[in-house]
Amino acid sequence: MGEITVSAQHIDHLLHDPASAYGAPYQRGYADLAATHRGWPVAEIVPLLRAAANAALLGLTGADLVEQAQAISSGAPYELRVRVTG
Repeated sequence: MGEITVSAQHIDHLLHDPASAYGAPYQRGYADLAATHRGWPVAEIVPLLRAAANAALLGLTGADLVEQAQAISSGAPYELRVRVTG
């Protein structure tokens, strides 16, 4: 399980918000990869996740990205604990 802290004003960088004009929420990138990359090698998924995290301006750790890539590759659920700050 990963963990990330996001400010309330930037929660739309992580989760899709139809009221927001922000166009690259990480949730969308992760979901797209999960839908299309099951069974792919972890080493090929990590750079794609890193690109999605960078586009969303999120500071996910390398370890979190590897765990997420392992979940995508195997089709297992992944839990990300999100702490929202004022």
